[in-house]
Amino acid sequence: MSCAMRSLVEDDDRYLKSFQLFLERSSEHKCMQDFIHGILPDILASIGEGKANLNMMGVGSGAGEIDLEMFSQLHLKHPAVTVDNQVVEPSAQQLHLYKVLVSQKPNLDYIKFTWNKMTATEFEKHWKENHLTKKMDFIHMIQMLYYVKDPGATVTFYQSLLDRNGKVIMCIMSVDESGWGKLWRTFRTQLCNTEISQCVTTGDIKAYLDSKTTSYQSYKLLSQMDITECFTEGDQRGELLLDFLTEVLDFSATAPPELKRGVLDLLMTSDCSKEVDGRVIFNNTLEVLVVDPLQ
Repeated sequence: MSCAMRSLVEDDDRYLKSFQLFLERSSEHKCMQDFIHGILPDILASIGEGKANLNMMGVGSGAGEIDLEMFSQLHLKHPAVTVDNQVVEPSAQQLHLYKVLVSQKPNLDYIKFTWNKMTATEFEKHWKENHLTKKMDFIHMIQMLYYVKDPGATVTFYQSLLDRNGKVIMCIMSVDESGWGKLWRTFRTQLCNTEISQCVTTGDIKAYLDSKTTSYQSYKLLSQMDITECFTEGDQRGELLLDFLTEVLDFSATAPPELKRGVLDLLMTSDCSKEVDGRVIFNNTLEVLVVDPLQ
């Protein structure tokens, strides 16, 4: 990444604004909800082995909407169990929103929440320094492996926390089908922050898991995003979406002209987007990997 450009994650306020706009313009939460209601129940039915209490963890849980959707399905499958839930989230704003959501949601008294304002890497260090040995029945890591230095090592650490029938669920961008994969393959050296792994896709994670002969299941989630405003110079929403797409803070203002032109040209191609009723619709296809415990 050019030294004139800064990573979007350095500005929490702008990151959250761009992320919220991304959620409004994309079908990501809808496809996650379809997965949670359609496929996840059978996965949740396989964990726990009749335990009275389940240990769960969300890494990068954000404001908690997806977590609580998962808990609703868990409670249907295991109505008598109590849950100890570790929430790992570095954003104070997101943690606050999560706590507000919990306070407003009825019938969550079966869940004990432990709040950890930490990154995934900080939590790993905390766990090891305190010699913690609790085993987890279910860990989810939704759209967060972009923000660690070594995604493979991070996956292995959290996988090591699983109990015998536990599962780790990861959701990241599909390398083969999404516009993100094409964008990152084309502009990896110009856009990607070398301190984290923001250009990681399921292709990278699958290759790592295969090298470790780790068993996992894979599910494609079709998703799309309206990025039409990105092509209107000076449009504030378009600039926020460009920030989110490139993970660069104020991309329109700080990117070299040839890089900005190259990114916009690529986003318009059929490799990334399609035109529907005069709107530019970006391919946001995701993939969920369900990973088994270490053997």
